[in-house]
Formats: sequence, structure tokens, C-alpha cells
Amino acid sequence: MESETLKPAAGRYLTAALYKFVDLPDHTALREPLLACCEANQVRGTLLLAREGINGTIAGPEAGVHAVLAHLRADPRLAQLQHKASWSDKPPFLRMKVRLKKEIVTLQVPGLDPNQTVGQYVKPADWNALLADPDVLVIDTRNDYEVAIGTFKGAVNPDIKTFTELPAWLDAQPALQDGKKPKVAMFCTGGIRCEKSTALMKMRGFDEVYHLEGGILKYLEEVPPEQSTWEGECFVFDERVSVGHGLQPGPYELCRSCRWPLGEADKASPLYVKGVSCPHCHDQRTPEEKARLAERQRQVELAEARGEVHVGARLPM
Repeated sequence: MESETLKPAAGRYLTAALYKFVDLPDHTALREPLLACCEANQVRGTLLLAREGINGTIAGPEAGVHAVLAHLRADPRLAQLQHKASWSDKPPFLRMKVRLKKEIVTLQVPGLDPNQTVGQYVKPADWNALLADPDVLVIDTRNDYEVAIGTFKGAVNPDIKTFTELPAWLDAQPALQDGKKPKVAMFCTGGIRCEKSTALMKMRGFDEVYHLEGGILKYLEEVPPEQSTWEGECFVFDERVSVGHGLQPGPYELCRSCRWPLGEADKASPLYVKGVSCPHCHDQRTPEEKARLAERQRQVELAEARGEVHVGARLPM
């Protein structure tokens, strides 16, 4: 049920990313006991509960995270819940939130139910063969800032800012509208968005729909670099910002103003001001907003000098 990469010595923080599509008609009643379990075990992060399932990322002491996972798996509907694990020297999250939502990953397509049908799962070891098939249209379902730092060679980039824009993008593609429907393969960071997107393709009458099981992260974990068709880094929604092969942390930092991943060229730009702006958002911020962000950054740096963590040091993912 888990893959705990590079397990460290005691004292570091375990992060567990998880999701499962499963019918939870009583999800509202699950919230308070789950929140209490997290708080009792010093676990922080965000978990989303909806009628269609659970999604989120938590972090804390190893024993505490496993206690929360055991609490979830004690529900027979979540007994097979899987998680992806990683480690960090510092706590990735400052608060614990358990939120009730309409969807655990928002696509806003009425009647779409990944619990009923999704695309065919493709193991990471078999993904390269699918990419090499000229009859397969490979679509990256992630947002523009994620694709900007890495993707699979030959994949189509929809250039969307949010996942909810994907259906409209699909509507605008002539090759997906008329005549014989092509084979389609989709991928995302950890797999959850592809559960929704491949379910959407099946709803629209596509018969041969595939997606990368475990997402890019599983591919980077299992496929050796010399055999890889991945180019660049993979954006992740925690303080690592990006990872490469073997899930090793990458060179990117996060703009605390717009959350765009920043490389060395971005940080060398005269438009980059740490904690305030970057080349991607500099012209979108008013003087008042920049002043507010500059004050937040000043407080963060003062807290760091005192050996403390300021509440504004990290943005919620």
C-alpha cells in the first residue's frame, strides 16, 4: 500500500500523498473523527472529503502519519487506500485541514463518475511503448506552470491554467470531434486528475483510453534515467517544488506571490524580488500588493533569524 523512498534516520518528517475514488455518502460524518485523529497524532496537511472519495497530503512524525493511515483504512471502503511517501527535514505544512468538497479534484462535469469507469491503467514499465505508438495521442493534463518545467517527449500541452479548463480544450480539438476517435493516453503528477480526465473521455465515447498508473511520480521512481522519455523536472505540490528521477529534489523554488516554479534564469531576472514578484507575475501586482508581500517577506526573514517559522512562510498547496 505504500512506497517509502529513501527512508531516513528517526526525527525527520514523513509525507503521505493519497487519494481514492470510492462512494462515501456519509463523508460529512467522517470529517470530525478524521480531524481529531490527525491533531492527536501531530499530523498536518490538507485532506478533502467528498461523496466521490478522498484526496490530500499529510505530514508529520512517522508513527503519527501511519496512525492516520490506519484510521482511514479501518473503514472497509478505504481498506485498499494507497499512498506515496517522501521525507523532509522540516514540516511541510503548518496547519491541519479536513475539508468537505463537491469533488476531490474539480472538473465540473455533471454526471462524471470515476467510480463507474476510467481509462486503462498502464504500468510505468510499459509507458514508453505507448508513447512510441504513432497512433496514440498523448495529452498532459496538468496546468501550464507544471508543464513548463517538464513533460514527456512528444506529449501535447493543452496550456491550461486550471484543470477545469480541460473539457473546453478538448472541445476545441478537431481531431477529437469527428470521424474515428483516436487512441488517447493521458498523464498527470500522481494519477488522480487522469482518473477524471480518462473517465471524461470514456463518457464522450472514446474506446481506447489509457493513463499512466501512479502518474509521473511513479514513473520517475521506477524507470531508470537511461530508459526514460521524461524531459525536465516534475512539479510537486509541497516544499520540494520539483523532483527528478529517483524522486530526488530538483533545483526549482516557488514564487511566493504566484506559485510559479522558478529556475535560475527566473531568479536572475531584475523582475524577481524574493517573496514579492517574479517575471511571471511582476506586471500583475499592484504597488499596494507588492508592499504587502514585501512586509510579509520581511516578517518571514525575521522569524527565520529567530529560529521560528512564520505563518506566511509557506503558501497552502
